[in-house]
Amino acid sequence: MKTSQEIREIALNTIADEASAIANLKHSVNEDFILCIQTILNSTGRVIVTGIGKSANIASKIVSTLNSTGTPSSFMHAADAVHGDLGMIRNEDIIICLSKSGNTPEIKVLIPLLKLQGNTLVAMVGNTDSYLAKQADIILNTSVEREACPNNLAPTSSTTAQLVMGDALAVALLECRGFTSGDFARYHPGGALGKRLYLRVSDVYKNNERPEVSLDDDIRTVILEISSKRLGVTAVTSNGMLEGIITDGDLRRMLHTHSTIDGIKASSIMSHSPRTIDPEALVSDALDLMRSNNITQLLVTQQNQYMGVIHLHDILREGII
Repeated sequence: MKTSQEIREIALNTIADEASAIANLKHSVNEDFILCIQTILNSTGRVIVTGIGKSANIASKIVSTLNSTGTPSSFMHAADAVHGDLGMIRNEDIIICLSKSGNTPEIKVLIPLLKLQGNTLVAMVGNTDSYLAKQADIILNTSVEREACPNNLAPTSSTTAQLVMGDALAVALLECRGFTSGDFARYHPGGALGKRLYLRVSDVYKNNERPEVSLDDDIRTVILEISSKRLGVTAVTSNGMLEGIITDGDLRRMLHTHSTIDGIKASSIMSHSPRTIDPEALVSDALDLMRSNNITQLLVTQQNQYMGVIHLHDILREGII
């Protein structure tokens, strides 16, 4: 049984080995890398990424990253390709084939078929003298000195290098395309990241009650309004225009400073110039405003007309944190 220190050393050595493998990739950002980016940008087809074994797993992830950042891509398992999946490839598509050795039997069967179709072939390969590399039009060198595995067998450093090279391709392509946060939101509408980029206050606050009292309402009316609407706050308005805000905290402070509540009006305990937000603002901006002011709700206004309340709980329910 390994000691705690030995386990720690194993993990640190693994991280160091893989960090070294990644650092060495800088030598692979060469003319072939640039040609690969330019070829994809000039293509009217998709990027088809293929591989076998652990390389196939990395290929699938690269496809996901490319698709989510504006480069249409599809995954094709190298073993399935020769059993019908070659039919997915169109003449204008670019093929990226991942392989550490570049000499696996599946790759040797697949490559001649791809060359026969005339597609541009990019080899993301760990052996530049391999069959795959010699057949490729473009080579992305992802060779590593050794695997992090103590036996130098289990794909570790090599698959990490492939993954990072795929990320380098995706980021270079999105920068060249001028891919914006708005584009990202269109491709990620269902996730928390996408919601931060497209969900607006108007999409959320309308589901809440709309607590509101007038300047001359007595304290009993104020308490009942805050209690019944269950948002811990009420707006104070005059002819629909916002005049102030009363929170649970304002009520507690009032009880500490007044011996009786008789005759107290909303106007006498409200806070003037409350924090507000426009309905067309992003919910993420509302969250930032709440955090910076240490508050849990904002009044929603447009040109000072009171429209409703957005609460921190609304934002948390949307998965935006």
